[in-house]
Amino acid sequence: MESKKLRGPWRSIHGAIWLIGLAILFWKGWFWPGILVLVAISTIAEAVIQLAIPDAVVQEDEEAGANAPLTAAMAEPERRADLLPARCPACGGPVNGDEVKWHGPRAASCPYCGVNLPLTE
Repeated sequence: MESKKLRGPWRSIHGAIWLIGLAILFWKGWFWPGILVLVAISTIAEAVIQLAIPDAVVQEDEEAGANAPLTAAMAEPERRADLLPARCPACGGPVNGDEVKWHGPRAASCPYCGVNLPLTE
């Protein structure tokens, strides 16, 4: 079963509604039935955002707890640690695939001196 959830700044707006609403409830002492009004306002605001701005919604798979499948452009690129040299040619520091700064699937820089590392085939 899939559910829709807000993402990005729209999720922040939804959270702001709750924070401001709770602040007003505590300030005025309107806990009951004020919390019910806050739930209604929050639900209506989320529904309006979902209907008015389709890009604000992400479908989530509740069983797996993961977002909808990522597109190829959004997927994490495969990093080829086996193509890295054993030592940095500039500073001589040891090169580890987990420690280098990756700039793409085939571009990395030394964690010590920041020089671009030549990848070998």
